[in-house]
Amino acid sequence: MPDNEHSSLVSSHKSPDSGLQIHLHPLVLLTVSDHITRHTLRRREEPIVGALLGQQNGRDITLEHAFECQVVQGEHDGAVLLHQTWFQDRLQQYKDVHKEPALELVGWFTTAPMTGPEPQHVPIHQQIIHDYNETAVLLAFHPTDVLAGASQSGRLPLTIYESVYETVGKAGNSDGEGDRSMDLDAPEGPLEMRFRELPYSVETGEAEMIGVDFVARGGGNATNIDAPAKQKGKEKSSKSQQPEAKTVNDASVLSPEDEELITSLTARANAVKMLHTRIQLLKSYLTTLPPSYLSSTSYDNNNNTTASEEETPSSPQPQIDHSILRSIQALAHRLPLLIPADGAAFANESLAEKSDVSLVALLGELTKGTKNMREMGRKFGIVGSAKQRHPRAGGGRSQLYEDAGRYGEEGMMSMDKPYE
Repeated sequence: MPDNEHSSLVSSHKSPDSGLQIHLHPLVLLTVSDHITRHTLRRREEPIVGALLGQQNGRDITLEHAFECQVVQGEHDGAVLLHQTWFQDRLQQYKDVHKEPALELVGWFTTAPMTGPEPQHVPIHQQIIHDYNETAVLLAFHPTDVLAGASQSGRLPLTIYESVYETVGKAGNSDGEGDRSMDLDAPEGPLEMRFRELPYSVETGEAEMIGVDFVARGGGNATNIDAPAKQKGKEKSSKSQQPEAKTVNDASVLSPEDEELITSLTARANAVKMLHTRIQLLKSYLTTLPPSYLSSTSYDNNNNTTASEEETPSSPQPQIDHSILRSIQALAHRLPLLIPADGAAFANESLAEKSDVSLVALLGELTKGTKNMREMGRKFGIVGSAKQRHPRAGGGRSQLYEDAGRYGEEGMMSMDKPYE
């Protein structure tokens, strides 16, 4: 974006980097997109404003959770501000829920054009930095960027800003280094708030990644299933020329249970691959060590170093990190915890559980077979009673069908009683 397309609130002062490291989690993106979608579908007039919760350790800030906020009009200037009482109660509720690790208010989000924040965003930002967190950041989502299709390039349609105070000259622009060098005796203007763009990285945990993947797959499935359903009513009166193609499309869509099973199996396969890769990495590292480090017997470091130097005085010694070796040894000592101490007892217990499961399955099959036999005997009794009542050779079968249709199954069962 050219410099002349920036908003007047975006800082153009060439100052050193503040060092803030922003770590954005996908859950925040889901919350922001959901809030914007509901706001648009409901055609609400108030601006989109929400709070960002996370952790702040020095210059590292994580954006982990978000929630929408209520806004009110200011009494004096009519500026849009947060509803103070409502916001404090909701913020305290989130802090009570997220205690380990403890989360705090680290910023807020809203919608803004690609050029940067606008003047109506300044009052809310000032309210947050004055009352809650003086290093709060602003996450600006760009809906126009999404509509233009620029997000397909791989860049998220958002920008994160920090606030800085800069002197403003008579012309209304922030003083840069060139202006200051040209006129050193010029009086400095008042300090005004400006926004400076911050770099960010997207981080996610395993559980969060599985949740985001499930949401993405569920959204795709809903689109594929709903599209044929909408066309069904419109094409109901038309000629049925595409039933086979529609059946093929519906059959190609997986059910939610199949999607969940595939997701679970994929996650387990990736975990096994990752475990195999890590084990190979440890093996390759251990093979580069001297043989004395791989033995279980104790040794003297000084004597070992002297002996190795006498044997190969010109060979370069590998750089050994003893902390890594201690970690590998601790990991190896934990392996017996995963293996039963008594292998025979564990095998017997596993065999007993397998036998119990097989026995329950066999009992189920026997119960099902008994039910089928009882049903067959009942039907056989109905046929036999009908034959006894109508012993005629030619009309027995037709009369049986006639009685079954007239009296039903219960009426035919009453024929089992002997004649008085």
